[in-house]
Amino acid sequence: MVSTALAATLGRRRIHYGWVVVGATFFTMLVTAAAMGVPGVLIVPLEKEFGWTTSEISIALAVRLILFGLLGPFAAAFMNRFGVRRVIVVALTLICIGFLGSLRMTELWQLMLCWGLIIGVGTGLTAMVLAATVATRWFTHRRGLVMGMLAASSATGQLVFLPLFAAITTDYGWRVALLFVCAILAVTGVVVLLLMRDRPADLGLPLYGETDITPAPAKTVGLSALLVTPVSVLKEVSGTGTFWILFATFFVCGLSTNGLIQTHFVTLCSDYGLVAVTAASVLAMMGIFDLIGTIGSGWLSDRFDSRWLLFWYYGLRGLSLLYLPFTDFTFYGLSLFAVFYGLDWLATVPPTVKLTADRFGREKAGVVFGWIFAGHQLGAATAAFGAGYTRTEFATYLPAFFAAGAMCIVAALLALCIGRSTNATPTLAPKAA
Repeated sequence: MVSTALAATLGRRRIHYGWVVVGATFFTMLVTAAAMGVPGVLIVPLEKEFGWTTSEISIALAVRLILFGLLGPFAAAFMNRFGVRRVIVVALTLICIGFLGSLRMTELWQLMLCWGLIIGVGTGLTAMVLAATVATRWFTHRRGLVMGMLAASSATGQLVFLPLFAAITTDYGWRVALLFVCAILAVTGVVVLLLMRDRPADLGLPLYGETDITPAPAKTVGLSALLVTPVSVLKEVSGTGTFWILFATFFVCGLSTNGLIQTHFVTLCSDYGLVAVTAASVLAMMGIFDLIGTIGSGWLSDRFDSRWLLFWYYGLRGLSLLYLPFTDFTFYGLSLFAVFYGLDWLATVPPTVKLTADRFGREKAGVVFGWIFAGHQLGAATAAFGAGYTRTEFATYLPAFFAAGAMCIVAALLALCIGRSTNATPTLAPKAA
């Protein structure tokens, strides 16, 4: 196999193959996240062609976001049973089927089926749980940095590709844009088949930062075991306050990012006279700064108290959302918003994953984080539908943005309620005089 030969070549140069797996995962999450972001630039074209309202389209997007989150814990179980590579290939295939099926849709229920159900399941199998699984399976040292890189790929993919999709949609129509996305997904599938491996032990390697090879645990058998394991883990951890605080703060994270900005920002800007390509360019700027901010967050989470990191991230995000309506929606004002908001887009992920692994253990981290991520996507779905409803009923998005900003401030305070770990790292809290 290509991966075996490449691992041997890199080993002679003292380069761990885990970094290749990170690269393949980064590319996968970048592309699938870009596919998640495409509907955000297609709301207005669908309204014009089919006469559907924003709230009706938003229902399909909300269903997709709910499935994207709720499948997370089960995706972790599927990866444990069938392997990461197989799950990714199935996911990419489902996303392509959903987009290709939507090319001939004429009724709203077909949008619900293709963009809500099929794409929701496909993207749910490659959600942030994939990043947590790869980071915990392949790395002991640099885990926070790796998680930051992979989390950044998700938000960057959602945002950076949007100007290209908007331009293709404007010049050639939304169907050509979807065909372009399917072509990229096919290339991603080839990369995964060639380079992805499930565990270091598959190549006779230890985890990065360790010297002994960790054998793969025995695989569960039967469909019932795959369905029961995530539920039993949820039952176990649901009695802890830490789990519910992480769940609640991640609910706010999704509400203030994917469901709001990713889904409705382009349409919001169009309400104030900005064309789709310009608005998508502002989102791309956010994606670039997110790449910096989230990787930096991974570096910080290896060194500082994750609770205080979350306090600053949610607090600053809330302030930036409260500032957005006062930008006057000029390109200059939105650029300032893009810089500060972009640095914080998914910076919350590395410290949340680190807190999850520290409090609940490495073997359970993927499934537990899957449930926490379900909270993220429930928040995203709430914002996706709620903001669409607000625009349809009140002809403005602004109440939804003010509410999201206020909830971020609440999440910042909640983060400080998480109990200190016995292995806590240095804090960013102010020192007493």
